[in-house]
Amino acid sequence: MTLSPPLVFSLTADSDFAGHVAGHAGAEHGSHEERAFEDGEHKIRPTMSVRERDVYLVQSLYGSPEQAVSDKLIRVLFLLGALRDAGAARLTMVAPYLGYSRKDRRTKPRDPVTTRYIAQLFEAMTIDRFVTLDVHNVAAFQNAFRCPNDMLETRHALIDAWLGHNPSPERLCVASPDVGGVKRADAFRESLERRLDQEIPLAFMEKKRSEGRVTGKLVAGDVEGRTVLVVDDLIASGTTMTRAARAFLEHGAAQVHALATHGLFSEHSDTILATDDLSRLMVSNTVPPFRLRDSAVRDKLDVIDVTPLLGEAIRRLHTGGSLIELAEGGMA
Repeated sequence: MTLSPPLVFSLTADSDFAGHVAGHAGAEHGSHEERAFEDGEHKIRPTMSVRERDVYLVQSLYGSPEQAVSDKLIRVLFLLGALRDAGAARLTMVAPYLGYSRKDRRTKPRDPVTTRYIAQLFEAMTIDRFVTLDVHNVAAFQNAFRCPNDMLETRHALIDAWLGHNPSPERLCVASPDVGGVKRADAFRESLERRLDQEIPLAFMEKKRSEGRVTGKLVAGDVEGRTVLVVDDLIASGTTMTRAARAFLEHGAAQVHALATHGLFSEHSDTILATDDLSRLMVSNTVPPFRLRDSAVRDKLDVIDVTPLLGEAIRRLHTGGSLIELAEGGMA
């Protein structure tokens, strides 16, 4: 492999995000062609040489009005295949948001395990590495892939942004909206404790989901009189966050802020999130919040830029640096 800078590709629809990642990585933004045929098929190919280059395809896998997530997925797979056929020396898939990763185990007979199926599709394109941000289930993600894989965490970026709005916070509590997210919330709490040099309690709420219906309201932890930061990997409809906010307020919380890496914001999120129970919403820009149109919801929304984190990860992978320091909050 030569010492040429890395190459960063993406689908046309998300080229701005990938361009910022490339800038932070000191990489070239690769050019490509996407062409649709009359019958609905399409082709995609790089329009520059990638031979013996270190190549990264940066693409979140979410659905949009212009492109369904399944259509985006197959375009990404075809582009990976074309990049490999064109002679890329090393090929890394970077999916800031990894679609289809929420169904990571069987909870009912004959359930699909889509996390594993997605991993098999990417590995079929002979990628060398897979990188993502804050997956729903870390162990399931790591076990699904046989190729080297990395999950980067956004908690330090979220903490930086939240403290920027709240520079001298007092009487905090970090909470998980369900039992399954307690480890994620606890890691966030420990990082925030170190930053503020103060003890911060942990809380969580009971949640059961079956056939799209969510139940359970039991709250564990000291939330009375505190600002509660509810931490999760994603916000889809907003039902989980708003239920948690209502439960914590009923147990005496002063206010509730929701922090998540991925803001999917499905069709009815505007209506669900338009509540005074949530004082603040904070998500990253792995998925643009195009479905949020309600001005009241947008007024309390902060979108945090994670392209510097991804760019630094690519720079370190290209030069043989360590990603462990990134997990510990080191960007230097």
